[in-house]
Amino acid sequence: MKMSNKFTRLLLILIIFGLSITLISFSQNLQYTLPNKIRSLDLSDFWIRSNTKMISFLHNGVVFRTSQLLIQINGNLETKIECIGSFKNQSCLFKNLYYINRTFWILTTKETSFPLPSVRIGSMVSTLITPSRRRFYSYKDLEDFVHVHIQPIVIPNLTVYFDQLWLMNIGHALFDGLYPAYLALIRFSPRHLHSFRILLSTNGYNGNHSFSQDVYNRFAGLETMNASILEDMSIGKWFAFEELIMGSGDMCQRCLQPNLQLPGGIELNGSQLFRERMYKRHGLKPPIPREKHSAERRDPKKTLIAIIIDNKRFTIRDRIEISAAIHEINNYNYNQTDNNWPLIHISYITYSEIQMINNEILKLEMKASKDNNNKMRQHLQLLQNVDIHITGPGTGQMYQTFLSDGSININLGGLHYIKHNMTYDKYPVFMEQYVTSGISYIKGLYYPMNERSNGIRRKILIKLIREAAQLITNGFSIPINPNDNLAAYGQLFIEMCERDKNFCRTVTDRWEENNFWCFNTWPETIIYEDGPWSLDGIIDDDKNVTCSYNRTLLYELKEKYNITERSQTFFIE
Repeated sequence: MKMSNKFTRLLLILIIFGLSITLISFSQNLQYTLPNKIRSLDLSDFWIRSNTKMISFLHNGVVFRTSQLLIQINGNLETKIECIGSFKNQSCLFKNLYYINRTFWILTTKETSFPLPSVRIGSMVSTLITPSRRRFYSYKDLEDFVHVHIQPIVIPNLTVYFDQLWLMNIGHALFDGLYPAYLALIRFSPRHLHSFRILLSTNGYNGNHSFSQDVYNRFAGLETMNASILEDMSIGKWFAFEELIMGSGDMCQRCLQPNLQLPGGIELNGSQLFRERMYKRHGLKPPIPREKHSAERRDPKKTLIAIIIDNKRFTIRDRIEISAAIHEINNYNYNQTDNNWPLIHISYITYSEIQMINNEILKLEMKASKDNNNKMRQHLQLLQNVDIHITGPGTGQMYQTFLSDGSININLGGLHYIKHNMTYDKYPVFMEQYVTSGISYIKGLYYPMNERSNGIRRKILIKLIREAAQLITNGFSIPINPNDNLAAYGQLFIEMCERDKNFCRTVTDRWEENNFWCFNTWPETIIYEDGPWSLDGIIDDDKNVTCSYNRTLLYELKEKYNITERSQTFFIE
């Protein structure tokens, strides 16, 4: 009787086991024989909220698809790769790129042979991403692996993968993140003209990044995906990208080039293409094109529009002088007794108060298509009507890319202080000169560098603004020679790079073998021997960091470009 019960239980277990195997086999065969079936995900699970990382969402209408989509679009399931650029600065286009356990995978047959590409996805990311690879004896083996064993969830359309640390700052978000990624797209033309999806990696402190996130979504056309959440979702689960581009290398605005130009701004026409897309994606017509000179398609009787953008580097005294200059120029416009100068109307702008602009001319221009819920659109509406753009260094300089052809950007500079025992050394800085030199359709002017240590002065500012107006109405040539858009500091930097190759590699190679503080620098820091460029260097992580260069050559070039030494003061203004 006992043996009979044991036998019955054993038989029952075998029957259940057999049924389980049959069901699993049936499920696999069903999945394999019905590859066209669309499989959707619960997106609320995929894009979970996080208090520590950027919140990213996909709209509910997005559907993820099975691997059959890869065959329909790309012809088969094998990974294909195309890379453009030098090893240290390359961008790669992947078709059928697979992803699991936070790792990209290249799947190929044994007949396909190529070196594994390595790319860098961000301006502050010195390490490389190199996908893993699995080779199959035949394409049938690869196909069985994809259809039967891994059954990946396919992310359709084109995805661009990049890293950005400082989303809370629109200048960094645009030109250290989105712009370099867009240059990678331009390399694979005409993809830069189409909608794409952003796969965004961000591990820095981001504060309030809603402005940057909105600009990213509008500019790309498809939704921004949070890479850290995809990483978590990929544990034990396969994904596949229809197309993915990654590798923005040394193409950020903080990535110094030997020619001190915004990377890709001239040679890839990146500045202009970025401007055109930004306007179009925000529902605006791009600015009036001028191909030969600044006076082209311009009414000589129309008042020129100038704006001075508020800047944290302006002192109280600077603001008083700026206000006096604005009053004098605007008063001249409406009480003129001669025609020595073009008519100019100046407004002082704070972007946080863009809707409260006290300037009737600008209000009339912006009234027709005002959108209170789209901050970037409001900024672009202002910029497309501006002839003379004036501000100090920093974030305010980043918008000059969006100016119309034949405009002028005036960099008023700022002051940097070095503390000693009882005094401070100070020297002028212009910082983002490379943005201006990387734009072929505007002209750059600079506050006189050897006068800047005295602060901004009314007479000098008026002279500079009137010079800009005269250049516009006289018709300066387009395109501009990039070197003509640099201050003396920038021109000295270029010559240093040409004559001291070791120095040039130190400041332009953003790689692990180079010290971060030597390439994360400004021409002014080098010229005035500050920080790691001083004889004493700096202390970083209990180690002394000193960036070496030919000081004899530096002193020779400072004399050539008439650059004075640092001045002293007893307090910071």
